[in-house]
Amino acid sequence: MLKFYTYYDYHNENLENFAFNALLQEKNSNTIGYYHLPENSLGLTERLKGIDKNFEKIAVIGIGGSSLGTKAVYRLLKDNYNSVKEIVFLENTDPIELKNHFSKIDKNKTLFLVISKSGTTIETISIFKAAIDYFKLDLGKDNIIVITDSDSSLEKFAHKFSIDVFNIPENVGGRFSVFSAVGIVPLYLAGFDVEKILKGAASFLDSFFSKKEWHLIQKAAFLYEKSRFYRMNVVFSYSSLLDEFNKWYVQLWGESLGKINKKGQRVGLTPIGLLGSIDQHSFLQLLIEGPRDKTVTFIKVRNFENSLKIPNISLPYLETTDFVNGYTFNELINAQCDATKESVIRSGIDVDEIVLEKLNEENVGMLLVYYELLTSAVGALFEINTYNQPGVELGKKILKTKFNS
Repeated sequence: MLKFYTYYDYHNENLENFAFNALLQEKNSNTIGYYHLPENSLGLTERLKGIDKNFEKIAVIGIGGSSLGTKAVYRLLKDNYNSVKEIVFLENTDPIELKNHFSKIDKNKTLFLVISKSGTTIETISIFKAAIDYFKLDLGKDNIIVITDSDSSLEKFAHKFSIDVFNIPENVGGRFSVFSAVGIVPLYLAGFDVEKILKGAASFLDSFFSKKEWHLIQKAAFLYEKSRFYRMNVVFSYSSLLDEFNKWYVQLWGESLGKINKKGQRVGLTPIGLLGSIDQHSFLQLLIEGPRDKTVTFIKVRNFENSLKIPNISLPYLETTDFVNGYTFNELINAQCDATKESVIRSGIDVDEIVLEKLNEENVGMLLVYYELLTSAVGALFEINTYNQPGVELGKKILKTKFNS
């Protein structure tokens, strides 16, 4: 279960109805496919049951939307399992990091997943080529699976070498694809209960479109209405396990909302992902006494299901820290979250909060789809195409000129 709290008073019926109806139209018209993924992707598990699982590690070769969502779920849930397979993410073209990853991979015990929606992502295909060369991969025999758009160049390549292919629905963008084969294939093969993740997401979608999650629409309207003043949206996540979720949110938010709208205006809300309690010591000062151009969302886990305690030890000269002795670290990090939140609210900053009762599959599915829906709602109010990325495409075109001149 997720619980939501808002520490500001805002309501605009016109904006809220406009945003909700825009999302409902997208869903019903089937132009935007992520709304249907939690239900449709349940069928993937039947096909995945037939995949040979004679491997100990999964190497995901993909970048951005092809890796960030999977990485977020993996980080959030892997400690809940005793025997999930390790997933290594080969995503950056940093040569030192790549060689370090390669050196720790046993090709004979690894499944290579090559993920690219377009099929021609330069980082992904270049890393795949490097893996072929480094490991002397036999394309017809070694453990390789491709995840890509139907009829892409990468799919044609896979068919040539009889490599298994899973397709991404055409109407699903990369950064909204975590509940498609992009996320479900690696997570299922690693040993995660993907059905619970999908059912969590599906239940939140059903609740949202039954108008039982109106707080999300109110938040979207608030962010849109205040965007002239609050140009940054801070997610302050109180668990190190949420670090990869923060990165996924940054891509989802930044690539979806930073656009030129129908009126020719540049719009967007800069996403900032912070970790508590770490970033209390680096960013909190700026939040409280710096420019009032940010809203803050606190995310915390109520029950970490871990009883690690702060020992009842009193150290010479350090007695002022003894007030937390005997408490659990679960209690400490949540008290830090509450204290930081209260200090931000007292400073006049607009705040809302998401509370995960615990880190389980259903709650993670809900959290991810909550942010997908929120992104779509804010995009609808900005009157932009939330699902394209022309700025990114320009960079890709320029890259080609660097090697063709």
